[in-house]
Amino acid sequence: MKFSRGFALHRIAILSALAAPAAQAASLAVQVTDAAGKPLPHAVVMLEPASGKLPVAPLAGVEISQAKRQFSPQVTVVTVGTAVQFPNFDTVRHHVYSFSPAKHFELKLYAGTPSTPVVFDKPGVVVLGCNIHDQMLGWVVVVDTPLYAVSASAGRAQIASVAAGAYKLKVWHAGLPADQQAVITNLTIAAADVEQTVKLPVAAAQP
Repeated sequence: MKFSRGFALHRIAILSALAAPAAQAASLAVQVTDAAGKPLPHAVVMLEPASGKLPVAPLAGVEISQAKRQFSPQVTVVTVGTAVQFPNFDTVRHHVYSFSPAKHFELKLYAGTPSTPVVFDKPGVVVLGCNIHDQMLGWVVVVDTPLYAVSASAGRAQIASVAAGAYKLKVWHAGLPADQQAVITNLTIAAADVEQTVKLPVAAAQP
């Protein structure tokens, strides 16, 4: 079967147009440091459009366990609408709760795994505690964007496949003052990969 030169050029133009959005996607690497400039692990990096919202879906199979009288993981990031199970692997019972505005809940004294998970339905930072063991502390960061990451031990977090546009970069860490939700930076993403450094007013690399 033969095609005209005009048809072939038209087909190439269509394929090029379809490929353009993917070609414009870039990667964002964020180096997070504490106040002294040292790498800060366990920082949550979120990227939100300057205007509008990106589609986001709940995550599946998320658990925050209790073992050795600690929450594991200590910092958990979930998208809005995610249901989280709180299995207790200790030989003692726990009483998990939060009074945070983003989620107020209570799992009264229990062993094993509660039959009903906790659904985190509003964005924000949720502080977890145990009514029996005061040393137990954890955080759930509920995000309303699919673009997020947690900094590793070297303080680096990376978000891939970011479409070109204007964004707000939000970086949160448990060491921030209680009245400060996140450090916000306006950021423009183009076709090239972006490297960004964010210094947080955190005294030490904790938790």
